[in-house]
Amino acid sequence: MDFSREFIALACRKGVLRFGSFITKAGRESPYFFNAGLFDDGDSFRQLCGFYARAIRAAGVPCNMLFGPAYKGIPLVAGAAIRLAEDGTNLPFAFNRKEAKDHGEGGTLIGAPLAGKVLILDDVISAGTSVRESVNIIRAAGAEPAGVVIALDRMERGTGALSAVQEVRETFGIPVIAVATLEDLIGYLADMPQLVANLDAVMAYRERYGTTAPR
Repeated sequence: MDFSREFIALACRKGVLRFGSFITKAGRESPYFFNAGLFDDGDSFRQLCGFYARAIRAAGVPCNMLFGPAYKGIPLVAGAAIRLAEDGTNLPFAFNRKEAKDHGEGGTLIGAPLAGKVLILDDVISAGTSVRESVNIIRAAGAEPAGVVIALDRMERGTGALSAVQEVRETFGIPVIAVATLEDLIGYLADMPQLVANLDAVMAYRERYGTTAPR
């Protein structure tokens, strides 16, 4: 998809996607690093939320509303809801707070009441903990998780043969929509003379840690 390449180009320009030698949470030495928190100004974040909106429309997953898990999902869900509304799709949204509030509106949920099919928005899926918590919150409200939308699917094995994304799909039976995947990144690197020097290292990492099970 064209927007996947556009997203990767933006991430590279903004320094959200960097190349070199980085240690992941799993202790692996990775030739690239992705930090969505560096979409830290109005223009780049507006573009990021636009890519989420385009990915949601392209996937065509039926949903009635959006949910953003604290903390990174909070600005994402608000921004994506705005970008979707700009193009004529007006969806309610909600998010949670980590600590329950005992005054005012109280509770841990803010925004529209959770109802119907709820699409979860987050930056990445690493251990799947945030997704699990979100699914529990949605189901506890009597609603149904419709899927998860993330910025980048690293397509990397977790503790077993499956990636964290595949584990979410298998565990909860819901789709995971990624704005871009590692395959998209590899294709982008191959086409960019100024970045192609990183291609072999990324390909080797994919060969070593990439998933073998079907996506």
